[in-house]
Amino acid sequence: MKKYKLVIFDWDGTLMNSEGRIVDALQLAARECGLEVLPSHECKQIIGLALDKAVLTLYPHLEQDQEKLVSMCEAYTMNFLEQSDVQMIPFDGAEAMLLNLRQQGVKLAIATGKSRKGLNQVLAECGFEPYFDITRTPVESASKPDPLMLTQILEALNIAIEDAVMVGDTTFDMEMARNCGMDRIALSHGVHQMEVLAEYDPVACLDSLQELNMWLMQNI
Repeated sequence: MKKYKLVIFDWDGTLMNSEGRIVDALQLAARECGLEVLPSHECKQIIGLALDKAVLTLYPHLEQDQEKLVSMCEAYTMNFLEQSDVQMIPFDGAEAMLLNLRQQGVKLAIATGKSRKGLNQVLAECGFEPYFDITRTPVESASKPDPLMLTQILEALNIAIEDAVMVGDTTFDMEMARNCGMDRIALSHGVHQMEVLAEYDPVACLDSLQELNMWLMQNI
């Protein structure tokens, strides 16, 4: 049985229940920028991508209007960080699991589509920053499903790919890990359906962080 030395987590939809806040910020930004306000189901499908890539996925015509694209990205950031009143909290069991893993000597990392500013702010607010050895965002790397974030983390921590596992709730997470040959764990409590995530051959398909904690305790 494989014993992992490093667990890499996605953030939104995996550790943090932030789907509602992201969707609200996208819809508020679209309204401010004079764009069509898309339904929640459509908005949440892009969670996990870098912001500019996410906006272009929802509004592909902005490829030809860079000024409006920048305005939309800036409006989203402002709404997410300061204007939206939709609450977001870590999923149940998140901190207990992270503390447990740290006590076992496991290295922990984050690979997220959030901006560096956004990740730093939310980590500080929830007090999770001390748990992680390293974090990566598209600002200093590349957007999922490009595996650059994962390879940067492995290199920085000097850990072999076979000793690491990626945990996520979206196809972007699964594809990113598969693209570099890293094991992956799919969580069903986030954005994408488990039937779709299972197509990426995860080593485990789990429904909660409590289940994840138990699985990891047997595999670290």
